[in-house]
Amino acid sequence: MLDFGCLLSRLYLGLTMIFAHGYPKYLNYAQSSVKFPDPLGIGSPLSLSLVIFAECVCAVLVSLGLFTRLALIPLIITMGIAFFIIHCDDPFTRKELSFMFLCGYGTLFFLGSGNYNLQRFVPISVKHPVLKFLFERS
Repeated sequence: MLDFGCLLSRLYLGLTMIFAHGYPKYLNYAQSSVKFPDPLGIGSPLSLSLVIFAECVCAVLVSLGLFTRLALIPLIITMGIAFFIIHCDDPFTRKELSFMFLCGYGTLFFLGSGNYNLQRFVPISVKHPVLKFLFERS
């Protein structure tokens, strides 16, 4: 039952991120890159590119269950920056969505992708405990 819950969480969090946030940012890259927030001081276009990478590429990997924990790291960082930096002075109702994504991604990071994933078709054998944690399914 836990594996099915992980699958539903991966699909909901991943697909919602792609279609409600990542893909629209990708489509409007030219207009958004000029005014996109730059909390890290690396420039608006690069900040937007990193967010699009997280919200599209990493969200696809999470949805498919491929390298889930590794793919969750950029998503957790993106949602953490959105919640704690970009929306820090906003009322909670304005930053609630980034908090919910952050909590969901954090939970999946510790649970793993479960057994219903595509990672089982990509055999990876690592010895280091940190890498083993990052590459294991659950």
